[in-house]
Amino acid sequence: MRLLIISGRSGSGKSTALNVLEDIGFTCIDNLPASLLPTLIRQVRSHGEKDENSYAVSIDARNDQDDLQEFPDFVVALRQQGLDCELLYFDADEGTLLKRFSETRRKHPLTDDQTDLRAAIDQESELLAPIASIADLTIDSSHLSLHQLRDLVKKRVAGRESPGMAVLLQSFGFKHGPANDCDLVFDVRCLPNPHWNQSLRALTGQDEAVAEFLSGHEDVRDMLDDIESYLQRWLPKFADDNRSYMTIGIGCTGGQHRSVFIAEQLHQRIEATFNNVQLRHRELRK
Repeated sequence: MRLLIISGRSGSGKSTALNVLEDIGFTCIDNLPASLLPTLIRQVRSHGEKDENSYAVSIDARNDQDDLQEFPDFVVALRQQGLDCELLYFDADEGTLLKRFSETRRKHPLTDDQTDLRAAIDQESELLAPIASIADLTIDSSHLSLHQLRDLVKKRVAGRESPGMAVLLQSFGFKHGPANDCDLVFDVRCLPNPHWNQSLRALTGQDEAVAEFLSGHEDVRDMLDDIESYLQRWLPKFADDNRSYMTIGIGCTGGQHRSVFIAEQLHQRIEATFNNVQLRHRELRK
């Protein structure tokens, strides 16, 4: 049996994630009281469900506050029973959440006569902090369209069907916001910038001309070698610590040239060493 626990702030993508998981064969349960999770697991097991069955359960801030505080203990107990249990936490920055609720005219579950939308968003973050602190994978949907979010959930969750740690290399641009969902971040803004070459400005790090430009600089080659050396040495240690997911951010100024090139090159270099290495360019729109 495989169990995915989905949580996160309202408007960050939990419902979308559940829909995707249902489409790929998970049995999904929305807004389950946290205290009932151990009971649900016992009931499923008592019915003789086979190990290959997969379930996704959504836990949100409408739970009893004491249950949310004790939730990390629930998860530890489930894992001690040998359950394949992963926790995915969805979030977005406050501005994005405010915009989404304004555009959809949905009511936040914690708003009332005394609590406005902004206060409800802050309160929800506090209530869910114990869950967020133990998440195996955090997905920041601030920069994702609905289609991109669906694809990312499918890629990362489906990727975990194979044994071992799922690694995601993600390029991004600092000027578009930090990569809040990354476990490691490498800043490559010190490298020569193709943006200042007029013939390369409209291209990306996936284009051959940009790759030739960057490959011709010793600093770029040294940066690549050093990051690869770090990953080759330390990623196995993270995997040995029972990590299911690892997200590695490569950031430059705009997320178009240097970070894209470095992420592409690292993907080629380490995918033969590790079981499941994925690649995503946050700022490149397809």
